Amino acid sequence: MEKIQNDTIAAIATPVGEGGIGIIRLSGSGSLKIADGIFEGKHGRNKPSGFLTYTTHYGLIRDKSEKIDEVILTVMRAPKTYTREDVVEINCHSGIVPLRKILELVLARGARIAEPGEFTKRAFLSGRIDLSQAEAVADVVRAKTDLSLKAAMGQLQGGLSKKISSARAGLLNLLADIEASIDFPEEDTGDVPGNMLAGKLDQCRIELEGLLKTFDAGRLLKEGVSAAIIGRPNVGKSSLLNCLVGKERAIVTSVPGTTTDTIEETMDVGGVHIRVIDTAGIGRRGKRPGIIEAEGIRRAGRVMEVSQLLLLVLDGSQPLKAEDRKLLGRIKNRKAIILINKIDLRQKIKSKDLQTAHPAIEISAKKNRNIDKVRAQISREVWGGKIDFTGDAVLTSIRHKNEIGSAVKNLRSAGSSAGSAELASMDIREAINALGRITGETITEDILDRIFDKFCIGK
Repeated sequence: MEKIQNDTIAAIATPVGEGGIGIIRLSGSGSLKIADGIFEGKHGRNKPSGFLTYTTHYGLIRDKSEKIDEVILTVMRAPKTYTREDVVEINCHSGIVPLRKILELVLARGARIAEPGEFTKRAFLSGRIDLSQAEAVADVVRAKTDLSLKAAMGQLQGGLSKKISSARAGLLNLLADIEASIDFPEEDTGDVPGNMLAGKLDQCRIELEGLLKTFDAGRLLKEGVSAAIIGRPNVGKSSLLNCLVGKERAIVTSVPGTTTDTIEETMDVGGVHIRVIDTAGIGRRGKRPGIIEAEGIRRAGRVMEVSQLLLLVLDGSQPLKAEDRKLLGRIKNRKAIILINKIDLRQKIKSKDLQTAHPAIEISAKKNRNIDKVRAQISREVWGGKIDFTGDAVLTSIRHKNEIGSAVKNLRSAGSSAGSAELASMDIREAINALGRITGETITEDILDRIFDKFCIGK
C-alpha cells in the first residue's frame, strides 16, 4: 500500500471563474509555515502557525510589499482534519487572477500542485475514511438528484462499509477457525463441522447477494438514463422537449427539419436523472437532404441506438406514414413510449390502431396537455414507477459490484467444498481479498491511482 508523502500539497478547491469566494487549499506539514510567509492579519503580521485550530482570521495575502487580496484564512491542525494533516484554507475573491497569484505564491514557498483527488487520497491513506467512502466523495460532488445525493451520502457515512466490513470480519473469523484445525489437528481448536461451515458460508453469501440486488437501482441513481425523442420531421419533437424540461430549450417552427443536430437537456423524474435528447427528424422531407440534414439524421440514428429509453412522437393529425411504420418496427424490441401528438387538432391516429405492446399516450405538446402523464410513464419505464430506497446501503459502483460478485462466486465454491477444509479455506481467502478491495484493505497501488485519477483537482 502506498504511504502518505511528507510534502505539502496545494490546489484551487473551487471552480475557477468570477464569483464571490474562491478557495486555495493546502495540506501537509508545511502548510502553516507557508501561510506564515504570505498572510498578514488585521492587527499586524500575525502568524497562522500561532492560531488555534478551527479558527478563521481576516487579513491580506502579500507578496513582499504587494497586496494580492483580502482573505479569510482558516487553520485546521492535525489530526482532526480532512486529511489528518495540517490544513490551511485561504478564502479569497473568486477570479482567475487572485486565485492564480495566491496559488503561485504558495507553490513558490514549497508546496506542490496536488494531483487529482489527492486530498481525499490522503484521507484514505491516513485511515480517516475507507476506500468506498473516499469514492463516495466524488459521487456526492457529481450527484444530479436528491436521491443520488442520498445514496452517495449513505456510502460516505459508512453504510456500505459497515456491511462489507461485517461480512469480511465474519469470514476472517471463520478462516481462522478452519486454519487452526488444519495446522493443529492434535489440539482442541474447535474444529468446524462441514454442515456448520456450509451454513455460515451460505449466510454470508445471501447477505452479499442482497447487496448485489441493489445495483440496478443504484446505477440508475448514479448515472441516470438517456431518453431520445425520435420521429419523422415536424411531428413536435422539439415542442415535447421544451414541455418536459419546462423551458424553451429548442427552436420550434412550422418548417420541417428545424432541428438538424441533437439537443440535450436534463430533468429529474422521480429522483432519477434523465438526459432528454431531441433529435433531427428521421425520414423524407420531400427532397434529398443536404449535407447538414444528412449528418443530423445520422446522429439521430446513433443516439437512437445507444439511448436506454425511446420517446417516439407521431403526428396524430395525419395518418401513419411509411416512416412512422419503419420507426415503430425499429423500436419493437426496445424500451419505448409512443406519444401521439397534436390532439388539439382533428385526430387521424388512435392508440388502438398502432398494434404495439408499447404504452401510447395522446398529448398536445403545443398546449402542454398530458405531459404529466408522459413524466409518470417515463418513471414507470425507468424504475417501475416506484422508488424504494429505504436501505442503508446501495451499490452504485461497477467496481464494487464486480468485487462482491467475485466474493459470492468464491463463497459458493467454498460451500461446495465444505467437506474439505483446505479447499474451502482457499476460496474463503479469495472472498476476503475481494471484499478488502472495496474498503481498501487489500487494494493495489495501480487500482488506487485509477480510482483517484477520476477526481477533480482540489478534492
